[in-house]
Amino acid sequence: MKLATYNVNGINGRLDVLLRWLAEAKPDVVCLQELKAPDDKFPQSELEKAGYGAIWHGQKSWNGVAILARDQEPILTRRGLPGEPGDSHSRYIEAAIDGIVVGCLYLPNGNPAPGPKFDYKLRWFERLHDYAAELLHLDIPVALVGDFNVMPTELDVYKPERWRDDALFRPEVRAAYSELLEQGWTDAVRTLHPDEHIYTFWKYLRNAFARDAGLRIDHFLLSPSLAPVLTRAAVDKHVRGWDHTSDHAPVWIELSNA
Repeated sequence: MKLATYNVNGINGRLDVLLRWLAEAKPDVVCLQELKAPDDKFPQSELEKAGYGAIWHGQKSWNGVAILARDQEPILTRRGLPGEPGDSHSRYIEAAIDGIVVGCLYLPNGNPAPGPKFDYKLRWFERLHDYAAELLHLDIPVALVGDFNVMPTELDVYKPERWRDDALFRPEVRAAYSELLEQGWTDAVRTLHPDEHIYTFWKYLRNAFARDAGLRIDHFLLSPSLAPVLTRAAVDKHVRGWDHTSDHAPVWIELSNA
């Protein structure tokens, strides 16, 4: 199974980029974030023509997540992260595909920090911890995939000294990510590339992509039964250089016998 994640930064405005990448990369399963579209504006028919079934959790102008599966329909298992019934943000959706539970998430940015948005980010992380622990107790193959809005280590950020006070790099956020790994999850990309500077996001400003001044904030966390079948991981960095593209690049992993 080739499992991918892609923060599209507006699915309808960048649909041509998404379809071009799907045709080129042919992933089996794709987690999308930042749809920035309500449910009724999701481009289901265009994705079906490209060979992908889909489930989605949209929101007008902001957020939004979806899971695509090639030549099949994902089986919806959850829409929305538990733990805060009044949370109106569309940031989590989950599906069963070929015997694997795939959770697609878009963790809050949290800036400015400190402040209410940062507090919400930490609460969301706490809810994710609780639910991730529940998934592990089920003892089934699970992948938590998406834009976590955290650089786990200094290796994951260009010029880390410039990001010390940012909500994506503050100690509280990095500790929260580390606590997920301590539950028993495996960071797929870092496991296969332990010492490399690998980035998945480059700002539009100050020629960041050309300078490779990036961040690694898009991650795959694998449950113990999936970690042993992890074989490859890479970033389709060239897609970030296409016209009218997202500020993220697609990231993917391959799982053998899955």
